[in-house]
Order: sequence, then structure tokens, then C-alpha cells
Amino acid sequence: MTPHQSDYLDALRVAEQIIVLGPAGTGKTYIAGTHAADRLRKREIRKIVITRPNVPAGRSLGFFPGTLEEKIAPWVVPLTETIKERMGAGAFDVAVKAGDIEIVPFEVMRGRTFDNAIVILDEAQNTTPAEIKMFLTRIGDGTQVIINGDVSQTDLRETSGLRTVIHLTKSNSLPIPIIEFELDDIVRSGICGMWVRAFEGAGI
Repeated sequence: MTPHQSDYLDALRVAEQIIVLGPAGTGKTYIAGTHAADRLRKREIRKIVITRPNVPAGRSLGFFPGTLEEKIAPWVVPLTETIKERMGAGAFDVAVKAGDIEIVPFEVMRGRTFDNAIVILDEAQNTTPAEIKMFLTRIGDGTQVIINGDVSQTDLRETSGLRTVIHLTKSNSLPIPIIEFELDDIVRSGICGMWVRAFEGAGI
């Protein structure tokens, strides 16, 4: 729907790693989810891995019942709902039960290796540099990594790992496309665009 969305789709077709930045409502999560669902349906990958840092909600996760995966599930609903819509509810449920779609909390990621997968890191602005280093060193062969975030929305009191990765990518000329959505790329709704502009204008 916008030139930057077109750039994002082009990058997904060729790049092993993509960094996607920008405000809410620009399609960052939706495009990542539909791309991953399509590649899994075609069996071009073995699994979809979804993760996000717990930093903004870490203290409240303990109040949710269930396993760590079940605790973090509410925070990845935008991705899982997009994938479910694209695949169909039945196929989605089968894929989750088979382990073809996996939600991996940061707490249990150390020591893992992800091969032949699409790994989506959402809300990457809330990773610390140490966390995003740990995440990026989990990536194995045949895996595509999509890093989504909005550096203006970090909940950290320290340096954002996403800012660190952007700096390292640019300063080392790494072959990682950085897609930067802008206010004009907001397609969710006119109301969404109105509020994003209002908050940005107020410096919030």
C-alpha cells in the first residue's frame, strides 16, 4: 500500500536478515506474519519462531498462569492472529501442536539454535544490547530473521539493543536491509495516524 511496504516485501524475498522500523499501523507486524505463514505453508521453512523481550511487562508475566510460553502468548497475539488468519485456524492449531510454530521467551532462548526457520523478533526496541546479541547468535543455517521495532517507543532506561544493532549494521556496512517506515506509511486507520502524529508532535 506504500512504497516502503514494497521495499519491505522486496527485502523479504532476498535478505537473510531484515530490520524494520517505524510507528504503529504501518504493517511491520502484519507483513512479517503473512510472509512467514506463506513460507511455512509452502514448506520452504521448517518452522516459525516468534519472540519478544519481556522488559516492558516482565514484572507482570509472573501473574499469568501457565508455562513461560503461555505467559508470553498474550504479547505476541498480533503476530499469531495474523499467521492464523493467513493459514486458517485449523492449520494454525495443527502447526502449533506439531511445533512448527513456536513462541520462545527470551528466558529460555540461550543455548538454542534455530535452523531452517523464520524467526521474528517483535518489539526489538526493548531488548538490551546483551539480549539482542544473544538472540542474533542463536541463528543457524537456512534461517531468515525479521527484527521489528520502533526506537521511539523503548521502555528501557538503558541503551536499546535495537539502536546498537542499527549502529553496527550501518558502521560495518553489513548486508542487512533497514526498512524505515514513516508517518505517511500508517495504513491501519485514519484514527491511528491521527493519534501517532498527535503524540509525536507532543514529544511523547
